[in-house]
Amino acid sequence: MTVHVEVKSDAAPEKVWDLYAQPARWKEWAPHIRSPHGLGTPEVEPGASGRIRIAGLAPVWAEVTSKRPGRSWTWRVGLVELTHTVEPASGGGSTIGLAMRAPAPMELALRMSYAPVTKLLLKNLARKAER
Repeated sequence: MTVHVEVKSDAAPEKVWDLYAQPARWKEWAPHIRSPHGLGTPEVEPGASGRIRIAGLAPVWAEVTSKRPGRSWTWRVGLVELTHTVEPASGGGSTIGLAMRAPAPMELALRMSYAPVTKLLLKNLARKAER
């Protein structure tokens, strides 16, 4: 099952991508993600794997599985596959998206808990990119 969240931003896709695809910059818009290691430098890279710490939780293993430079990247974090996208919006700006795929029993939990949080995080990303 897939849960999809997206927001619009006035920022150019390149500015959004710089924040979205560089693990060292995630803390600028996603304060719950701490210490991403081994996922690529400066950008995520397919085949890279490492650990991230999510506030309040033990480190979690993650692996970057694919990337379309400047447009999307996918990684697997535990049992969840997440695809991050940045698309040019008609008339300027960007559409920032996140698709989350998980086994059916987890899908409802993602939809009810993490999807609303993700929407707020993507809005924060949009604001940071617009500055």
